Amino acid sequence: MEEINFIALTMTDAVYLLLVGFVGGIVSGFIGSGGAFILTPAMMSMGVPGIVAVASNMCHKFPKALVGALKRTKYGHVDWKMGLIMGASAEVGVLIGAQFQEGIKRSFGDAGSNLYVSVAFVVVLALVGGLVLRDTITVYRSGRQTEEKPGRLAQWVQSVHIPGTMVQFRSLDKPISILFTIPLGLGTGLLAATIAVGGFIGVPAQIYVLGMTSMMSSATELVIAFVMGIGGTIKFAWGGYVDIRLAMIILAGSLFGIQLGAMGTTYVKPWLIKLVMAVIMLTVLFSRLFIIPVYLSQLGLIAPLTEATTAGLKQVSFAIMILALLSGTAIIITALVRGMRDHARERHLGVVH
Repeated sequence: MEEINFIALTMTDAVYLLLVGFVGGIVSGFIGSGGAFILTPAMMSMGVPGIVAVASNMCHKFPKALVGALKRTKYGHVDWKMGLIMGASAEVGVLIGAQFQEGIKRSFGDAGSNLYVSVAFVVVLALVGGLVLRDTITVYRSGRQTEEKPGRLAQWVQSVHIPGTMVQFRSLDKPISILFTIPLGLGTGLLAATIAVGGFIGVPAQIYVLGMTSMMSSATELVIAFVMGIGGTIKFAWGGYVDIRLAMIILAGSLFGIQLGAMGTTYVKPWLIKLVMAVIMLTVLFSRLFIIPVYLSQLGLIAPLTEATTAGLKQVSFAIMILALLSGTAIIITALVRGMRDHARERHLGVVH
């Protein structure tokens, strides 16, 4: 086992992590992606090495995901069969991805690990965030705010019949070949082991490839996150990369936030879930983008940066991340309050009539 020196935690750091965990929980319960695309950069901004941030995130993630999945099961949003089947192949992806992460850490140190995680964030956030934002705008403009129909790819997937591989899923109300879920789960697991966020692939894949609604996919992803998190935590902990202090503080805040986020999904239209995903993804993208030159400099791949430049880039990166956190939370809470108010008004009118 390799010895890892974890950073010192002050009371201010603990309070900060508790609040970030709370907001991450709200986002997780709302969009089903775990909220780790906020939590991983948040820990890295404190000086936590990338691999430790990813590992600690996965450790806090699986119990929180279970709480969120159980909460949303009450609302009928979770397809447990889909979650467990995709989770099994995702577990394989996690173990492969974790092995690769550890190899980068051993070869290039903390700077290499930080660069690898940050570049992965930028690439994935740009691709998935752009796709989700475009789809959100299209759905909103078309007026299909309460109905989601499978796209062409999903319709083709649902039409393919492969004997011996067909499984009936409640979320689709029809059977599809399990062979389509295996590569999607594998990709979800690989990404989860890279940046602790498998939902970037899992949720869009279930929507655009399998044809699930955003409501069902965001909830079912919590089951997948639970399954992946168990294996990923054991794998990373075996190498000494899980900082249990970080995981438990974030978990404490997340367990409260995730229930609030899950509650919010019952009062909003499906396109709003996609909007929250897109806004946070694209904002966090710039947070990681600004910090990449620092890691390149530390690895000697570009000219050395002055201390002032390094400090400035870190501050800008941190500020943008906070902006992402606040903007996403504001959208969710505003939608929740408005939805609860409209629901109460409708019930009142129903009683009157």
